[in-house]
Amino acid sequence: MFHHQSQSGTTFVGLDVHKSSITSAVLVPGADTAVVDRFFPDEPSIRRFVSGLGDPGAVSVCYEAGPTGYSLARLLGGWGVACEVIAPSLIPVAAGARVKTDRRDARRLAELHRAGQLTAVRMPTEAEEAIRDLCRTRSDLVTDRVRARHRLVKFLLRHNVVFRDGVHWTMRHEAWLAKVTFSDEALTRTYARYRSVLSGIEVELAAVEADLKCYLDQGPFAEAVARLAAYRGVTELGALSLAAEVGDWARFPRASSFMGFCGLTPAEYSSGDRTRRGRITKTGNVHLRTALVESAWSYQHRPAAGAVIRRRQARATDETIARAWKAQVHLTAKFRRLAATKSSRNVVVTAVARELAGFLWAEMVA
Repeated sequence: MFHHQSQSGTTFVGLDVHKSSITSAVLVPGADTAVVDRFFPDEPSIRRFVSGLGDPGAVSVCYEAGPTGYSLARLLGGWGVACEVIAPSLIPVAAGARVKTDRRDARRLAELHRAGQLTAVRMPTEAEEAIRDLCRTRSDLVTDRVRARHRLVKFLLRHNVVFRDGVHWTMRHEAWLAKVTFSDEALTRTYARYRSVLSGIEVELAAVEADLKCYLDQGPFAEAVARLAAYRGVTELGALSLAAEVGDWARFPRASSFMGFCGLTPAEYSSGDRTRRGRITKTGNVHLRTALVESAWSYQHRPAAGAVIRRRQARATDETIARAWKAQVHLTAKFRRLAATKSSRNVVVTAVARELAGFLWAEMVA
């Protein structure tokens, strides 16, 4: 049992949380060394631990964001205990540190938390997190579909069966696939299994997208969807995914901060008078980065406001539509200008995605 803290001080607690255990380090006011303990991560054990800390209002807890999610932070918050979930990539690392254990991690979290050197992530509400998980389910299925399609095409290529009448995965290509046959029974069964897997993924993807559509015009992200979907390359489902991943756009003070969160900022290696920039950091939110890069490809075409964009803009204000058009004109010109000088289209689309992120941030904080 820990000593109760004085009324004038705060007890700082660092937790190293795993699915089978929680290692705690408690720094009471005036103490230089944390008291380390270990307990099972169920509610009764957590309640016993918290009750030994004294007044919940004078306790500040933190733990790293990870696979265990936000359930512990919500549980502690419900008991009146302040709890922050910390961004792991922004935790200061001591020079030369080579030993990593649960006890050391918990103790260092408590010390850094008391020193005010940790950066907390924004904790979404339960409703926001639920929609975000459904959006990520769709993203996973899209990835699975790409892999299933790739396996099917490569299987056909190995047996010199190649579609040469247009673009893959169009109606014409699907009709061609339906007519492909093999004389060998094993190959016939293999082909059938590949197509069956792909068909199953497409059915599940359609079902998830149907589930998501009811959240486009209701719930916590309805306004954000209406504004984001006004921009070229951002579908309504894409806008919902962006809104669910970001949550509170105002927490980013500048567009560059949001670009960094997306991992779209170039790495920089500078010393003295020499400045060298490398590839993008890719240290941010991979779901945001993927969505923005996919949207950026649409800016390779000339500026236009077709029927699809006009339909998406039906719920947007005139101010949002004007900003979306300004962004489209700027980004299409940038795409053409970079494409004329860069040998890699991926470099071009990444640069456009970075600026698109800035336009979307500006829209959401306007």
